[in-house]
Amino acid sequence: MLKKTEKQVDLGLRQFIKDLGYISGGAALLSTIPWLQSFTPDTLNEIKNEKARIAVIGTGSRGQYHIHALLPMQHAEIVALCDIYPPNLEEASKLCPTARKYTDYRKLLESPDIDGVVIATPLNWHALIVLDALSAGKHAFCEKSMALTMDQCKAIYDAYQKTNKVLYFCMQRMFDEKYIKGMQMIHSGLIGDVVGLRCHWFRNHDWRRPVPSANLERQINWRLYRDSSAGLMTELATHQLEVCNWATKRIPQSVVGMGDIVNWKDGREVYDSVSLTYRYSSGVKITYESLISNKFNGMEDQVLGNKGTMNLATGMYYLEGVDNTGNSGIEQLLSQIGNKVFAAIPAAGSSWRPETKKEYKPHYIIEGDYNINDGLSMIGAVKDGSDEILSAFCQACITGEKGKDIVEEAYCATLLCLLGNQAMDEQRRIDFPDEYKIPYMNF
Repeated sequence: MLKKTEKQVDLGLRQFIKDLGYISGGAALLSTIPWLQSFTPDTLNEIKNEKARIAVIGTGSRGQYHIHALLPMQHAEIVALCDIYPPNLEEASKLCPTARKYTDYRKLLESPDIDGVVIATPLNWHALIVLDALSAGKHAFCEKSMALTMDQCKAIYDAYQKTNKVLYFCMQRMFDEKYIKGMQMIHSGLIGDVVGLRCHWFRNHDWRRPVPSANLERQINWRLYRDSSAGLMTELATHQLEVCNWATKRIPQSVVGMGDIVNWKDGREVYDSVSLTYRYSSGVKITYESLISNKFNGMEDQVLGNKGTMNLATGMYYLEGVDNTGNSGIEQLLSQIGNKVFAAIPAAGSSWRPETKKEYKPHYIIEGDYNINDGLSMIGAVKDGSDEILSAFCQACITGEKGKDIVEEAYCATLLCLLGNQAMDEQRRIDFPDEYKIPYMNF
């Protein structure tokens, strides 16, 4: 993996946030991304002589991804590592040989020279370690999703309300410049009223990892079993459902869906194919689909407005009407017939207009070069916001400033994922339960 300098890690996004404060309407734009308001070059400069002392709990592929991001950060130092699987711990130790090694995270939490912990464990460990870390007086950064059950999510949320410690969850799209700028365009009315949302994430991979001995199957392939994983919803959909809530500034009231094991009939317990519909009180719906036996469609996060469509994952948007060909429907039809576009002539009225994506002129959310996550990697993607949100956490470990709305966004997205699984399991519509509603939610 390529090493990054501090400037490459996050100064571009930091400068963008700072510049927003200088433009007309900048305050209004910043209000839509409150978690970034202190994420500026000035703040980084203020703490340039300080380092957050960080421990990494869970040193598998994602944990090592975070280690690579932490190493070049001038305001972070990795002082401890923890894992119950020796090969992963040894690999991580090679990356930061001065860090102390632990096999019991509780012993690690007893150390007074640790400011914050980065948790990259299987999902079933998230709640226990987060709660223990906060109780031990440590700041915590945890991989998505928040927890394996709704009760665990609520316990974390309640504990966070009572602590002065910082808590982050890796909802990296909240720190991805494409999404930030795209959301500003959506909220400014560029694509009109949001009338629908369509998200999908397709891969062609069995999710399995090599197992050196049979007794390690559930430990290594934890994503496949229900006592340690909630499957595609918490591994993938959590990011995309958070984006939908961000775009609409609302939470869906209900969900229906179907889930099946279609292709990978290898003893796994979680679905390899899911299809769900979430409904907001306005009638606007999220259609969500994911499967891991076909990658043709990749990953997209589409926000559909009555004046245009924003595809945040690809960094592009399309406007209705103004960018399409100005010819009448019949002129377009005759032209395409003349050009032998159609093998057969469709029967339609005079208002006929081809409704295909190629008729739309693409516009770019960000000018110049930018990265697109194709969704195929199981570890992480370059410049998807992961490094930036981790940098923000390390900054917060020094300043003590909580990331506004990050816990709440993670809570809402995770609850929706778990409710989606419940709807699929029980094959019925599930309404959002009152006992898990929090003041942050707007239905």
